Amino acid sequence: MTTYVLWLAGGTAAYLLGAVPFGFLIAKTRGKDIRTLGSGNIGATNVFRSVSKPLGLLTFALDFLKGLGGVTLIPALAARVTGIAADGMGLAVFCGALTVIGHNWTCFLKFKGGKGVATSAGLLLGLAPAGVGIAFAVWLALFLSTRYVSVASIGAALSLAAVVWWPLALHARHGVWFAGVLTLLALLAVWKHRSNMSRLRAGTESRFTFGKKV
Repeated sequence: MTTYVLWLAGGTAAYLLGAVPFGFLIAKTRGKDIRTLGSGNIGATNVFRSVSKPLGLLTFALDFLKGLGGVTLIPALAARVTGIAADGMGLAVFCGALTVIGHNWTCFLKFKGGKGVATSAGLLLGLAPAGVGIAFAVWLALFLSTRYVSVASIGAALSLAAVVWWPLALHARHGVWFAGVLTLLALLAVWKHRSNMSRLRAGTESRFTFGKKV
């Protein structure tokens, strides 16, 4: 029973951390509702395009830190508050997953959130640094070659879903369940990009531009 208290405390805190809609709050500082601009998404890419580049980068950094904090800070705080020691990687993975879920379905915006790419990247850095390095390399290659952020994000997620089963990359000692959870999170990120995939098929997806818009 005491273990359930630890997991309940950690999971609740992780979800609430993930649910903080930084993109929405940052856009509000400029008097804008990011949900009515661009793609309507509250994530960093839409803030970057629709509000300002520096604020988009700030949104990415904060969303990234949510994921990292979800697997590092939250489990430690839950253990300290409850006085129950965490055993193994289970609590960290559980909290990290709930942080991503909180970002994707935030209770503060009627359960409509972002796509979880930056938050998932932070989670991966805390759990599997080698995996996030490979995924970032794939993201960068696809982004530079296509200039579609969505294509890069989908490709990075799919590469992660494959590479997590490589023992040297992601510490196989944690067990098959560890790779399985990370694969599910990667596939969730792909699923959250289904509207982008529809626009890609229709030829209406926006390309990233490095200069000023015409």
